[in-house]
Amino acid sequence: MANRAYKFRIYPNDEQKILFAKTFGCVRMVYNHWLDRKIRQYEENKTNVTYTICAKEMAAMKKTEEYGFLKEVDSIALQQALRHLDTAFQNFFKQPKTGFPRFKSKKRNKNSYSTVCINGNITLSNGYLRLPKIGQIWLKQHRIIPDEYRLKSVTVSQTPSGKYYASILFEYEDQVQEKELQKFLGLDFSMHELYRDSNGKEPAYPGYYRNVEKKLAREQRKLSRMQKGSNNRNKQRLKVAKLHEKVSNQRKDFLHKQSRQITNAYDCVCIEDLDMKAMSRSLNFGKSVSDNGWGMFTTFLRYKLEEQGKKLVK
Repeated sequence: MANRAYKFRIYPNDEQKILFAKTFGCVRMVYNHWLDRKIRQYEENKTNVTYTICAKEMAAMKKTEEYGFLKEVDSIALQQALRHLDTAFQNFFKQPKTGFPRFKSKKRNKNSYSTVCINGNITLSNGYLRLPKIGQIWLKQHRIIPDEYRLKSVTVSQTPSGKYYASILFEYEDQVQEKELQKFLGLDFSMHELYRDSNGKEPAYPGYYRNVEKKLAREQRKLSRMQKGSNNRNKQRLKVAKLHEKVSNQRKDFLHKQSRQITNAYDCVCIEDLDMKAMSRSLNFGKSVSDNGWGMFTTFLRYKLEEQGKKLVK
């Protein structure tokens, strides 16, 4: 079996927006509450509070008057927050030097939550997505989902500019047969042009962030001078968020098109195995590496090749 995710924009009504805001907040509160619990126990006796214990404690907490509001949101979303925390803590045990998982901030982290399809509690039909506690939401479905795909889970997110998206994960029977490798291509990382291939060609990367860097800095300075909590500051915050979002969307579109062209033309692609985080920290390459999007490009390239039975080699 294999998995595939599709991301669609959703359009909740005012009541659903309030429910989403409550769910985002409750998920964040649950994650932070039991992260603090796990950290304190680890510091006291170097042991972990298991997911099962956390889930039982949360069930008891929901019955109290103080935390009764947790019953207003999707219970599976709260359980998923505990599962994500458990995974993060297991990773900490494997590499303690990385430090404890971070607490989720309302300002720093993106609003999102995940829920799982159980007994048909989530459906996608006729342009509408039905979610637990939320109900039916109009969805801009730009892709047709094959009938044999089985819906597994949904992650709802809200961008800083206020848009809502649903990333829907499907499971399907993987029938892709490995393709005979006949056409090969090598790619070398290029700071300014994304890559140089083994034929000497470069894609002429536009550098979307660099193109708006001065404008973005100017708009951010305006934002910093405005009074916190004012309507003008909120309007300016949205303006800055939309600029960031536009750059991100342009970059993703370019990387998707480049990876698709290569996938359609070649059977095996060989790339450099680079530590992009280390590169962004060294030699003042941070902005160039981030704007370049090499890591995202290789991710797109890998799954597109694998879908056709082709290979990516590092």
